[in-house]
Amino acid sequence: MPSPPIARTQMLVRVPAATVFDAFTDPAVTSRFWFTRASAPLRAGANITWHWDMYGAEALVTVDRFERPRRLGIRWPNPVEWTFDDRGDGTTLVKIEASGFAGDADAQMRDALDQQEGFALVLAGCKAFLEHGIALDLVADHAPDAHVGERAP
Repeated sequence: MPSPPIARTQMLVRVPAATVFDAFTDPAVTSRFWFTRASAPLRAGANITWHWDMYGAEALVTVDRFERPRRLGIRWPNPVEWTFDDRGDGTTLVKIEASGFAGDADAQMRDALDQQEGFALVLAGCKAFLEHGIALDLVADHAPDAHVGERAP
């Protein structure tokens, strides 16, 4: 592998940048399209736990960059950065880039592809929720056979 992999995805969301930024930092909103709950909102320097109850999973998240409404950076454990490009017409181009994957070349590539796929689903879910008020349950429905407890309908 010539250089370490980087996972990238982007989506135009037809709401202002501050609204999209807040959707990723306020767990009351984020839980409508990504994780099920969080220990607290994202804030500069915070250490937060995100939970995906349907999978029995959690992640410790450290906030490295908090520049409302332009940029958000976390580690979980690898770095992930969101940029929110205000297009000046009430829309926002959201870009997500994840890097710093651990392990051998195969593991790094596998993790990069998994995160790219996951963040594409998250952006699509965010767009549907913010633009239309629809919770698509994309993250939960992505791997229904991996749910713990009762099966998804």
